[in-house]
Amino acid sequence: MEHDINLNIHYTIPKDLWEKVVEVFHSMPYWSGNECNADVMWIGDDIELYYSVEPGGIQITGQMPYEIWRKWYPDLKRKLTDVLDYEIGEPEEGYDFRYWE
Repeated sequence: MEHDINLNIHYTIPKDLWEKVVEVFHSMPYWSGNECNADVMWIGDDIELYYSVEPGGIQITGQMPYEIWRKWYPDLKRKLTDVLDYEIGEPEEGYDFRYWE
């Protein structure tokens, strides 16, 4: 199943918070260990997810079976919410950015 989401994490967040975001990414199942945006970041059977930092927030796009996604994605948002200390979700669904230049 194809996924394409944006999270309300703006590129202007402080460096120490970026480090926490990266730690969360590394902690998620299927992390590939790759840091280059040109490569798959999470990989597995029928799983190829990428992330990029865009003006509209962090974008995660690619394929992951729905059975895995329905647990993986809420877990990612929960972990990011915990480390950033504000609720993480999609701006299109009303989640606001905390840091914005």
